[in-house]
Amino acid sequence: MSEGEGNAEYGKKAFKRSKSHFADRVTADGRDGWPVEAGRYRLVVSRACPWASRAVISRRLLGLKDALSLAITDPIQDDRSWRFTLDPDGRDPVLGIRFLSEAYDARETGYPGGVSVPALVDVPSGQLVTNDYQRLTIDFATEWTALHRDGAPDLYPAALRDELDEVMADVYEDLNNGVYRAGFASHQEEYEEACRGVFRRLDLLTERLGARRYLVGEAITEADIRLFTTLVRFDAVYHGHFKCNLWKLTENQVLWGYVRDLYQTPGFGDTVDFDHIKRHYYQVHTGINPTGIVPLGPDPSGWLTPHHREELGGRPFGDGTAPGPVPEGERVPARGRP
Repeated sequence: MSEGEGNAEYGKKAFKRSKSHFADRVTADGRDGWPVEAGRYRLVVSRACPWASRAVISRRLLGLKDALSLAITDPIQDDRSWRFTLDPDGRDPVLGIRFLSEAYDARETGYPGGVSVPALVDVPSGQLVTNDYQRLTIDFATEWTALHRDGAPDLYPAALRDELDEVMADVYEDLNNGVYRAGFASHQEEYEEACRGVFRRLDLLTERLGARRYLVGEAITEADIRLFTTLVRFDAVYHGHFKCNLWKLTENQVLWGYVRDLYQTPGFGDTVDFDHIKRHYYQVHTGINPTGIVPLGPDPSGWLTPHHREELGGRPFGDGTAPGPVPEGERVPARGRP
């Protein structure tokens, strides 16, 4: 999620997501100059952002917590970008910076585009390595294997990659990015096209998930992570704030059961902060919510109710195991949980 042209500009022109400008990869062989190395990098995220939340979930499922430190930004930022005002003295304790933009500037002065999360920062130099949200979690699953915990699931199985890539591309186009195209639309026709695309994709996903527990294969994969981070925000912000309101997720028995199943799986719901999510969308996007008023609802208690999806079979972690408890310093505050 990027902030670059001023928060009040959203909704005044057609929305177009910019490509990641910094697309270096951290790999096992270090071919881009950035080798996988425990303790070298810091993952900067916002719990409000679905793209960043993918990386948080992946890091937790794979057990990279000791190898890759985590920085959580304030969900409310100004036009200077994501900021570390949740930390003492308003500075990230590892990088020593007040704004994520400082890591971008350390890498390239006057770079094009906004400051986005997730961002992987090289701790020794303070430079941004990559903000390629599409590639980052794939690399966590495939390039960081030497640092995975014992029992880490295979989130991007080689035998399923063609199907995974196809499913994820469709979900991205119509849903992950489609809600933004609807929410930031500046013309009625533009909004209606995007909104209808969102619900067409939701209908197709309902058919797909009606008789299978997970999107691809018998266990959780990267595809489920990418779908979850949009669905978990749907009723809280996309239904109202982004006007994707043909129906609520809670009104769809299949998808509501699917997303609750994942929410109640270790590594998913324990990374979700509904307080950060709601305050970010409703207070930052002043172009479409000029009052900055944050709604009280929806009631989050339903997230913990039985889903019965285990009756469909499947094994959440495949041949692996569940991640351990959330580290003390990474727990979602009570106000952000059901």
